Amino acid sequence: MQRTRTVRRTASSRVTRLHIPIHLRWGDLDAFNHVNNTSMLKLLEEARVRAFWKPGPGEQAPSTAVLDSGIEQGVLTLIARQEIEYLAPVPYQRHPLEVQMWFGKLGGSSVEVCYEVHNDPASVERTVYARSTAVIVLVDAQTGRPTRITPEMRAAWEPYVGESIVYAHR
Repeated sequence: MQRTRTVRRTASSRVTRLHIPIHLRWGDLDAFNHVNNTSMLKLLEEARVRAFWKPGPGEQAPSTAVLDSGIEQGVLTLIARQEIEYLAPVPYQRHPLEVQMWFGKLGGSSVEVCYEVHNDPASVERTVYARSTAVIVLVDAQTGRPTRITPEMRAAWEPYVGESIVYAHR
């Protein structure tokens, strides 16, 4: 079982972030021997699932894990938009990457999830490999229409609201 690290305040942002360890797989690499850009989306997805889906029996999860998984639960989480800024190539490594997450915005039925992908926190020299933002919309599984963020979700997620990521000029 992969343990989810505890949350802590990040001095540079002054916002509480989730710190989710994610291991690389050999298959995440491309011909240039670094993590492929499409694999980065899968790594961010894995971090998001660990941060927001309720744990199964015997599993641990952060306090933000308040979503039930599966279409039969009645609510879907759909990605409306995602942007990634790659800052450095991610080489294969046996230590897990650290995906730091927080919310840029909590709307009525949508959330803006912000990510920074770092090397292992035990490394002497820290590297930020990528930053990303995903806008996620909660949708009723039967009607396909947006549904409101519940008071339970809002209470769990509000402590992690901070500034949205500002990307470089395009």
